Amino acid sequence: MAEKTLNDLFHETLRDIYYAERKILKSLPKMARNAQSDKLKNAFQKHRDETEGQVERLQQVFEIIGKNARGKTCQAIEGIVEEAEEIMEEFKGAPALDAGLLAAAQAVEHYEISRYGTLVAWARELGLKDAVTLLEQTLAEESKTDEALTKLAEAAVNQAAQKKAA
Repeated sequence: MAEKTLNDLFHETLRDIYYAERKILKSLPKMARNAQSDKLKNAFQKHRDETEGQVERLQQVFEIIGKNARGKTCQAIEGIVEEAEEIMEEFKGAPALDAGLLAAAQAVEHYEISRYGTLVAWARELGLKDAVTLLEQTLAEESKTDEALTKLAEAAVNQAAQKKAA
């Protein structure tokens, strides 16, 4: 059996995040539909559009390393999406729904930030300059989205979650 190298690990992690981004792409419309706040709905819709571009960049990274763009089941994202589904079910119509959805979205962002940060470092180590550029662009978007979600939570969503239904 051949020894696994950083190239192998990079490819496997790329497959993981590719799967995750595509899963997120499918989940964001449902989260947007279930969100009660227009600002949160808009944030989910904006991130869906960004995610499409992120998937395209990942496809370019696969091309750079000479591999087919194929995902590998990402158990972490499966779990986070499952939690979001539970929140939508258990808190439907409740004041805390948006806070729960936003928390799930931030869990996704934090996972993505950790994956992209790692991929950037590995791509740099492997001398994949074009991949570094593409991955850094996505990492910056994910960080910006996380910051925007934090501001939204602090400005409105968390306060609204404390109110009792009329």
